[in-house]
Amino acid sequence: MPPRIDAILFDLGGVLIELAGVERMLAWSPSLGTTEELWRRWLGSPAVRGYETGRTDRAAFADAIIAEFGLPVGRDAFLDEFAWWPKTLHPQAKGLLASLAPHYTLASLSNTNELHWERFERQWSLPSMFHHNFPSYAVGKLKPDADYFEHVLDAIDVRPEHALFVDDNRINVEAARSVGLHAARVPSFDDLAPALAAFGVAAPEGPVP
Repeated sequence: MPPRIDAILFDLGGVLIELAGVERMLAWSPSLGTTEELWRRWLGSPAVRGYETGRTDRAAFADAIIAEFGLPVGRDAFLDEFAWWPKTLHPQAKGLLASLAPHYTLASLSNTNELHWERFERQWSLPSMFHHNFPSYAVGKLKPDADYFEHVLDAIDVRPEHALFVDDNRINVEAARSVGLHAARVPSFDDLAPALAAFGVAAPEGPVP
Protein backbone atom coordinates (compact mmCIF):
# COMPACT_ATOMS: atom_id res chain seq x y z
CA MET A 1 0.00 0.00 0.00
CA PRO A 2 1.26 3.52 -0.75
CA PRO A 3 1.97 5.70 2.28
CA ARG A 4 -0.46 8.31 3.55
CA ILE A 5 0.63 11.62 2.00
CA ASP A 6 -0.74 14.86 3.46
CA ALA A 7 1.77 17.32 2.01
CA ILE A 8 3.79 17.56 -1.20
CA LEU A 9 6.97 19.62 -1.05
CA PHE A 10 8.23 20.87 -4.40
CA ASP A 11 11.64 21.90 -5.57
CA LEU A 12 11.11 24.50 -8.32
CA GLY A 13 14.11 24.67 -10.64
CA GLY A 14 14.38 21.55 -12.78
CA VAL A 15 10.96 20.22 -11.69
CA LEU A 16 8.44 22.98 -12.47
CA ILE A 17 10.89 25.47 -14.00
CA GLU A 18 13.26 24.72 -16.85
CA LEU A 19 16.78 25.88 -16.01
CA ALA A 20 19.48 27.16 -18.34
CA GLY A 21 22.32 27.67 -15.88
CA VAL A 22 23.89 24.22 -15.82
CA GLU A 23 24.93 24.33 -19.46
CA ARG A 24 26.30 27.85 -19.09
CA MET A 25 28.36 27.00 -16.00
CA LEU A 26 29.83 23.91 -17.68
CA ALA A 27 30.71 26.00 -20.73
CA TRP A 28 32.35 28.68 -18.59
CA SER A 29 34.20 26.16 -16.41
CA PRO A 30 34.82 22.97 -18.43
CA SER A 31 37.13 21.59 -15.75
CA LEU A 32 33.99 20.79 -13.73
CA GLY A 33 33.44 17.93 -16.16
CA THR A 34 29.97 16.68 -15.19
CA THR A 35 26.63 18.00 -14.06
CA GLU A 36 26.96 15.93 -10.87
CA GLU A 37 30.27 17.58 -10.00
CA LEU A 38 28.85 21.03 -10.73
CA TRP A 39 25.93 20.41 -8.36
CA ARG A 40 28.22 19.03 -5.66
CA ARG A 41 30.35 22.16 -5.77
CA TRP A 42 27.41 24.54 -6.22
CA LEU A 43 25.47 23.21 -3.23
CA GLY A 44 28.56 23.46 -1.05
CA SER A 45 29.79 26.79 -2.42
CA PRO A 46 30.33 29.51 0.23
CA ALA A 47 29.31 32.12 -2.36
CA VAL A 48 26.06 30.33 -3.19
CA ARG A 49 25.26 29.60 0.45
CA GLY A 50 25.83 33.21 1.42
CA TYR A 51 23.61 34.62 -1.31
CA GLU A 52 20.84 32.03 -1.17
CA THR A 53 20.49 32.34 2.60
CA GLY A 54 20.15 36.11 2.30
CA ARG A 55 23.46 36.95 3.99
CA THR A 56 25.14 38.63 1.00
CA ASP A 57 23.97 40.82 -1.86
CA ARG A 58 24.08 40.02 -5.57
CA ALA A 59 27.24 41.99 -6.28
CA ALA A 60 29.22 40.20 -3.58
CA PHE A 61 27.80 36.88 -4.76
CA ALA A 62 28.83 37.50 -8.37
CA ASP A 63 32.37 38.50 -7.42
CA ALA A 64 32.74 35.48 -5.15
CA ILE A 65 31.33 32.93 -7.60
CA ILE A 66 33.50 34.23 -10.43
CA ALA A 67 36.58 33.84 -8.23
CA GLU A 68 35.54 30.47 -6.80
CA PHE A 69 34.83 28.83 -10.18
CA GLY A 70 37.37 30.79 -12.21
CA LEU A 71 34.72 32.09 -14.60
CA PRO A 72 35.91 34.08 -17.65
CA VAL A 73 33.33 36.88 -17.22
CA GLY A 74 32.89 40.04 -15.18
CA ARG A 75 30.30 40.82 -12.53
CA ASP A 76 27.76 42.57 -14.76
CA ALA A 77 27.96 39.97 -17.51
CA PHE A 78 27.51 37.16 -15.00
CA LEU A 79 24.51 38.79 -13.32
CA ASP A 80 22.87 39.61 -16.66
CA GLU A 81 22.90 35.90 -17.55
CA PHE A 82 22.27 34.61 -14.04
CA ALA A 83 18.97 36.53 -13.81
CA TRP A 84 17.59 34.39 -16.65
CA TRP A 85 18.86 30.98 -15.57
CA PRO A 86 15.28 30.06 -14.53
CA LYS A 87 14.15 29.88 -18.13
CA THR A 88 10.45 29.01 -18.30
CA LEU A 89 7.67 27.70 -16.08
CA HIS A 90 6.25 24.52 -17.56
CA PRO A 91 2.90 25.39 -19.20
CA GLN A 92 1.09 22.62 -17.30
CA ALA A 93 2.55 23.44 -13.88
CA LYS A 94 -0.25 25.80 -12.79
CA GLY A 95 -2.99 23.34 -13.72
CA LEU A 96 -1.24 20.45 -12.01
CA LEU A 97 -0.79 22.38 -8.77
CA ALA A 98 -4.40 23.61 -8.88
CA SER A 99 -5.61 20.01 -9.20
CA LEU A 100 -3.55 18.90 -6.20
CA ALA A 101 -4.24 21.88 -3.92
CA PRO A 102 -7.70 20.77 -2.69
CA HIS A 103 -6.30 17.42 -1.54
CA TYR A 104 -2.77 18.10 -0.27
CA THR A 105 -0.84 20.83 1.48
CA LEU A 106 1.51 22.19 -1.19
CA ALA A 107 4.76 23.93 -0.33
CA SER A 108 7.71 25.15 -2.39
CA LEU A 109 11.21 24.45 -1.10
CA SER A 110 13.67 26.24 -3.32
CA ASN A 111 17.32 27.16 -3.01
CA THR A 112 16.88 30.59 -4.52
CA ASN A 113 17.63 34.28 -4.12
CA GLU A 114 15.93 37.64 -4.23
CA LEU A 115 16.81 38.15 -7.90
CA HIS A 116 15.13 34.96 -9.08
CA TRP A 117 12.24 35.05 -6.61
CA GLU A 118 11.22 38.48 -7.83
CA ARG A 119 10.88 37.01 -11.33
CA PHE A 120 8.87 34.07 -10.02
CA GLU A 121 6.38 36.51 -8.48
CA ARG A 122 6.26 39.12 -11.24
CA GLN A 123 6.40 36.93 -14.32
CA TRP A 124 4.59 33.74 -13.26
CA SER A 125 2.76 34.51 -9.96
CA LEU A 126 4.33 31.24 -8.84
CA PRO A 127 4.12 31.72 -5.04
CA SER A 128 0.31 31.98 -5.23
CA MET A 129 0.14 28.42 -6.58
CA PHE A 130 1.25 27.00 -3.20
CA HIS A 131 -0.21 27.08 0.29
CA HIS A 132 3.26 27.83 1.68
CA ASN A 133 6.57 29.05 0.24
CA PHE A 134 10.00 28.67 1.81
CA PRO A 135 12.51 30.41 -0.48
CA SER A 136 15.92 29.79 1.01
CA TYR A 137 17.05 33.42 0.95
CA ALA A 138 14.05 34.41 3.12
CA VAL A 139 14.22 31.37 5.42
CA GLY A 140 17.99 31.56 5.88
CA LYS A 141 18.35 27.81 5.30
CA LEU A 142 19.35 25.67 2.32
CA LYS A 143 18.97 22.21 0.87
CA PRO A 144 20.49 19.72 1.45
CA ASP A 145 20.80 20.77 5.11
CA ALA A 146 18.54 18.82 7.47
CA ASP A 147 17.44 21.92 9.36
CA TYR A 148 15.80 23.33 6.22
CA PHE A 149 13.52 20.29 5.86
CA GLU A 150 12.85 20.25 9.60
CA HIS A 151 11.94 23.95 9.57
CA VAL A 152 9.42 23.40 6.76
CA LEU A 153 7.81 20.39 8.43
CA ASP A 154 7.45 22.31 11.70
CA ALA A 155 5.97 25.33 9.90
CA ILE A 156 3.30 23.32 8.04
CA ASP A 157 2.75 20.96 11.01
CA VAL A 158 3.16 17.74 9.05
CA ARG A 159 5.08 14.66 10.15
CA PRO A 160 7.89 13.61 7.77
CA GLU A 161 6.35 10.21 7.09
CA HIS A 162 3.23 11.97 5.76
CA ALA A 163 5.11 14.29 3.37
CA LEU A 164 6.51 13.71 -0.10
CA PHE A 165 9.42 15.77 -1.42
CA VAL A 166 10.25 15.99 -5.15
CA ASP A 167 13.50 17.41 -6.50
CA ASP A 168 15.63 16.96 -9.62
CA ASN A 169 18.83 16.70 -7.58
CA ARG A 170 19.94 13.37 -6.14
CA ILE A 171 21.83 15.02 -3.26
CA ASN A 172 18.71 16.83 -2.06
CA VAL A 173 16.53 13.74 -2.41
CA GLU A 174 18.92 11.68 -0.31
CA ALA A 175 19.06 14.44 2.31
CA ALA A 176 15.25 14.53 2.53
CA ARG A 177 15.10 10.77 3.04
CA SER A 178 17.67 11.05 5.82
CA VAL A 179 15.23 13.14 7.89
CA GLY A 180 12.36 10.71 7.31
CA LEU A 181 10.62 12.26 4.33
CA HIS A 182 9.37 10.27 1.39
CA ALA A 183 11.30 11.63 -1.57
CA ALA A 184 11.52 11.11 -5.31
CA ARG A 185 14.03 12.34 -7.85
CA VAL A 186 12.20 14.07 -10.70
CA PRO A 187 14.64 15.06 -13.48
CA SER A 188 11.98 17.01 -15.41
CA PHE A 189 8.31 17.96 -15.34
CA ASP A 190 7.48 14.98 -17.57
CA ASP A 191 8.73 12.69 -14.80
CA LEU A 192 6.56 14.32 -12.13
CA ALA A 193 3.24 12.52 -12.65
CA PRO A 194 4.79 9.00 -12.54
CA ALA A 195 6.75 9.95 -9.42
CA LEU A 196 3.59 11.18 -7.69
CA ALA A 197 1.65 8.11 -8.80
CA ALA A 198 4.25 5.84 -7.18
CA PHE A 199 3.21 7.32 -3.83
CA GLY A 200 -0.51 7.10 -4.55
CA VAL A 201 -0.88 10.72 -5.62
CA ALA A 202 -3.02 10.91 -8.76
CA ALA A 203 -2.07 13.67 -11.19
CA PRO A 204 -4.60 14.61 -13.89
CA GLU A 205 -4.33 12.70 -17.14
CA GLY A 206 -3.64 14.47 -20.42
CA PRO A 207 -3.00 18.18 -20.99
CA VAL A 208 -3.93 20.49 -18.14
CA PRO A 209 -4.93 24.05 -19.06
